[in-house]
Amino acid sequence: MSVTGITIGIAALVGILGLSQSGSADLLKDLDALGTNLLTVQAGDGFRSQEATLSLDATAMIDRIGPVYQVSATTKITGGVFLNDLIQDGRTKGITIVAADLNLLSAQRGSLKSGKFLDEMTSQFPFVVLGSVAAERLGIRNTSGDQKVWLKEKWFMVIGIMEPLPLAADLDRSAIIGYPAADKFLGLDEPPEVIYVRAYPEHIYDVRSVMPATVNPENPEEVQVGRASDVLEARIAASDTFLNLFVGLGAVALLVGTIGIANVMVIAVIERRNEIGLRRALGATKFHIASQFLTESLLLSVLGGITGVAVGMSVTATYAISQDWSIVIPVYVVVGGILCSILIGGIAGFYPAMRAANMSPTEALRTK
Repeated sequence: MSVTGITIGIAALVGILGLSQSGSADLLKDLDALGTNLLTVQAGDGFRSQEATLSLDATAMIDRIGPVYQVSATTKITGGVFLNDLIQDGRTKGITIVAADLNLLSAQRGSLKSGKFLDEMTSQFPFVVLGSVAAERLGIRNTSGDQKVWLKEKWFMVIGIMEPLPLAADLDRSAIIGYPAADKFLGLDEPPEVIYVRAYPEHIYDVRSVMPATVNPENPEEVQVGRASDVLEARIAASDTFLNLFVGLGAVALLVGTIGIANVMVIAVIERRNEIGLRRALGATKFHIASQFLTESLLLSVLGGITGVAVGMSVTATYAISQDWSIVIPVYVVVGGILCSILIGGIAGFYPAMRAANMSPTEALRTK
């Protein structure tokens, strides 16, 4: 039972640190793949009474900024998205109709689960690409058949399904059509709502600083510019906060294990008084007795530490594989777990060892 206490504590620390590092590594891998140079531009809250909007030529003005190499605009369209035109209960399942530029997928560095994205031809006609969540909620898994959806009183054929977009989760819940089709079939005449901008990484902060004045020279305060990757970086920071909490819980478990081993060793000294007295009478020194009990305490802790490290690594590997993460278990966690268990054994066994060593042989041999 004493070994179990140490095992739980070490396993908790190794598992927590391992899972935290594995999760952070996965997020950093996403950041490397998706890039930190994607900016989102949209209308913000200004000082005027009327609602702020982007101008119709906002995309063209942004495209004239030197370090910018890709610009893609989107506009939301009010209306429902249904599987048929007969059963419409008013619930859209959170799916939004979005008109988008043809380079939206490349700007997001996204990929398709099935089918293809909009091109020069399909953007002119009633074709739609579904986000990953939208396709799931509609029950559409692939584009192999002639699957159609009812968008704002019009039939649109599904030609593509996207994989999740980590930097634009709102697009995962969207039915995306081309601007020409939105204008021709749905009567869209609204300006861009969100503009995604890719700039060279070394100039990203400069581009971000001049973006509001470029988009709206008269009222730059009405332009909101954000960096999409800040969401992933915030998740890393949040995971670090929770990491400190869980490390504290693991430390409490180790403290409980330490007290358990100390308690067992104190009881062992009391129960083995005759053995201690006999060994002292046969010539064992105080050092011999202290070494014996300290060694027993160290063995208990090291056994618990090794078991805990193995359990923690197994938990980390199992969960990381289930989440399709890279398995990251820092060496310092493994080494630290073993050294921590040795330290615990020394602390827990010191007092019982000294108590046994200082026990009088005659007192130890006396029986009640």
